[in-house]
Amino acid sequence: MHILIGFSIFNFRALSKVYLIAIFIYFIIQILKAKPSEKALKVLMACSYVVGAEVFLRMTGGSLLYETSKYLVILFTLVGLFTVKSSKVAIPFVVYVLLLIPGIFVAGFSATEETELRKAIAFNLSGPVCLGIVSIFCYKLKINYENIHKVLLNMALPMISITTYLFLYTPDLQEVITGTGSNFAASGGFGPNQVSTVLGLGMFVFSIRFFMLSPTLFFKLVNGFLLAVMSFRGIVTFSRGGVITALFMIAVFIYFYFKRVNKKGKFRISRLVIVFAGLGLLIWLFSSIQTSGLIENRYANKDAIGREKADVSTGRSDLIFFELEEFFKNPIVGVGVGKIKELRLKREGVTVASHNEMSRILSEHGLFGLTAILILLLTPLFLRIGNKSNFFFYSCYIFWFLTINHSSMRIAAPAFVYGLCLLDIQYKTNRVKKVQQFKNKKQSTLISH
Repeated sequence: MHILIGFSIFNFRALSKVYLIAIFIYFIIQILKAKPSEKALKVLMACSYVVGAEVFLRMTGGSLLYETSKYLVILFTLVGLFTVKSSKVAIPFVVYVLLLIPGIFVAGFSATEETELRKAIAFNLSGPVCLGIVSIFCYKLKINYENIHKVLLNMALPMISITTYLFLYTPDLQEVITGTGSNFAASGGFGPNQVSTVLGLGMFVFSIRFFMLSPTLFFKLVNGFLLAVMSFRGIVTFSRGGVITALFMIAVFIYFYFKRVNKKGKFRISRLVIVFAGLGLLIWLFSSIQTSGLIENRYANKDAIGREKADVSTGRSDLIFFELEEFFKNPIVGVGVGKIKELRLKREGVTVASHNEMSRILSEHGLFGLTAILILLLTPLFLRIGNKSNFFFYSCYIFWFLTINHSSMRIAAPAFVYGLCLLDIQYKTNRVKKVQQFKNKKQSTLISH
């Protein structure tokens, strides 16, 4: 179905808006008609699907507003907050959201004729606010182990549509790849950084399914194939951030999965790791052939003729230093939401958005921003000390941390995946099932007597 969606929207771009409307109607109905015990799961599945579809909707003109997907995630989560009963109060994240408010007033007081305050707030705060509301909803939320896989799969399904669209958009990569810079033509005509980020997330999900949910050879082939095509298209965007982040996530997942299983499971995982590594090598070799070796230069920080580039960060370090300098000049309340971009235009004559969420929050929110960052960094770690049930925790935490440092919060993915760190995953072991069966049998015997 999702291959068909990708094919249809490639041929009839107007269907992208229909796709967005269909997503909204389908999931809002699913949430509202769900039983109380299933409502939280439906909210998470709705949010995860929107997160997976966001970049596809943007690249095909389906988003009615640029931040539509973030607004949908916020809407679905708010519906969940008002309809799902919970005794847990996520005080750290309530404080985090409140800490973002002073920056709005600072921006308002220092507004000039060039300032577009509404756009600045929407662009710079939609991501952080989305993260805050998702975190309030997910904080210590109980979810079954089987259901977390449903949530992750829901996020990966639209990425099949993205991958299909990319193959149709640029079937012959050798025609469009001439250098080692991030390639828009290989990214569906959209931002390579964002495309690479979501495809990296897809790589992670199908890696999990390859190791954990492939009981037969058929499923291993299907999940391995989807992993391979997403990895290939992610690599040839020439945007390294999403792919490198995915590799870290996968490595951490395999490590904790290996630690958790018995000896028989360890032997099975060891064999799969060899197959997995072989698949990765084949993907890399195929990518190198398709790009005439230029992808190797890209990851080695060299230009098209093999000369080493001076700045491995491709200019991002200059943006970070500028923002940190503004933080030290305005340490209490910062320069205000969206003002850092305006200041950069005045002083350096360029309008470049920040690639780093941490330095941007520091510069625009001052000490309020520093406190907000510390809450985001430390709260999941303290939560982890008391509850180690979520063994996707470190993979999700790493995705959030690395993504906001190379791609800021331009898309909803880091906000939602951060929320997944806060879930309390429940496992039903065979022993628990047997005890429950014994209790049910005992109760039925007493009733019959």
